[in-house]
Amino acid sequence: MSTSRTEALWRELKAVLPPEAVVTDADVLESHRRDQAEWAPAGMPGVLVRPASTSEVQAVLRVATALRVPVVARGAGSGLSGGANAVEGGIVLSLMRMNRVLEVDRRGMFAVVQPGVLNAAVKSAAAEQGLWYAPDPASWEFSSIGGNLATNAGGLCCVKYGVTGDAVLGLEAVLADGSVVRTGGRTMKTSAGYGLTRLFVGSEGTLGIITEATLKLRPRPPPATTLLAAFPTLVSAGIAVTDIMATTRPSLLELMDRATVRAVEAHAAMGLDVESAALLLARSDAGGKQGAEETAAMAAVCEAAGATFVTQSTDEAEGELLMQARRLAYPALEKQGATLLDDVGVPLSRIPELLAAIERIATTRAVLIGTFGHAGDGNMHPTIVFDRDDAHASVRARAAFDEIVEAALALGGTITGEHGVGALKQPFLEAQLGAGGMHLHRSIKAALDPLGLLNPGKVV
Repeated sequence: MSTSRTEALWRELKAVLPPEAVVTDADVLESHRRDQAEWAPAGMPGVLVRPASTSEVQAVLRVATALRVPVVARGAGSGLSGGANAVEGGIVLSLMRMNRVLEVDRRGMFAVVQPGVLNAAVKSAAAEQGLWYAPDPASWEFSSIGGNLATNAGGLCCVKYGVTGDAVLGLEAVLADGSVVRTGGRTMKTSAGYGLTRLFVGSEGTLGIITEATLKLRPRPPPATTLLAAFPTLVSAGIAVTDIMATTRPSLLELMDRATVRAVEAHAAMGLDVESAALLLARSDAGGKQGAEETAAMAAVCEAAGATFVTQSTDEAEGELLMQARRLAYPALEKQGATLLDDVGVPLSRIPELLAAIERIATTRAVLIGTFGHAGDGNMHPTIVFDRDDAHASVRARAAFDEIVEAALALGGTITGEHGVGALKQPFLEAQLGAGGMHLHRSIKAALDPLGLLNPGKVV
């Protein structure tokens, strides 16, 4: 964008927004160029806007439409697919000033929130009313609800309680032309018209800017019983996962391979078994007799699958310590070198094959891959660790990343389970959706954003 067009953009935005909402400082713009996906392309934005209300978001989009300037919505910047990466000369629209919990209805069991509020703050507000907001991505302490909605984020508890979209009753969104739409409502179910709420959830800001969400809350579950099992091979751990899911419904079922466990242990010295090929973490939050029976059943399955060690704990502090080990997986691997984080999912019955394929790719490409993830729903995060200063290592890492995605597709899986398509996975989308699916996506995009101004270059 030329200097004159950029200056015109600044003038128009300053005319409709308060002074503090329009930021042109080069250092601040640089810090808002990208999310956590360092491999995904990012441009330098022409301006950062920080609206504090739906009406201010409307004003921004009306200016963008009039001047034909692209707009990229941004939350806390914790994304992992380049979905919030800026477009050269465009507008980055930060929603972090819209960060209030507007209402918690204890009897109706819902909360109304703005997109910039953190997941942790929603959990806290729900807990004050004796309720629980279930979606819990690993970034729950620092990721925004808007970002969770944009990617349909999952988390450790999604195996039993579903992903973010399963907890959304209704939305308010601003379309590209500045008009406002409301979808869904406050009822626990509705069949009135098309499922527009689910259309916006996971659309990564390409169809509209979400400015308010009504979220489903639940009763707080009883204290959980936690199980830890060690396995001699990744495939035996994968078999245990498929057998557990065929016989019971844990509230959490997570896997960490040897490379991940060793990285976590080097990072935090938690006394983990660094010799086993894989550790499984499982939980039952059914409580009482049913919880004990579920945990015993999972332990028996692990032993039958060849686990070398199985232990259970009803101690809440001990269970949380084990959960912390899992949550440290990605930060610990980052300490080992540059990382390229994948996010693939396969049908539960194909988990052993996916794990075997990842091992083969690590060997043939001569790269370190730490695999962890939400085994209970087939969503794994193979993380490639390499030396960013070694050009050959970078090439091998990228090849391994692509081959993991291809392996997941070959097993009937998905290119992304919860991180979103963004820019990083966009080249693979047609391989999953097919030509017909891509055509339908583009038709929906054209209907809601005919000028293609909302997060261009992402998803479709």
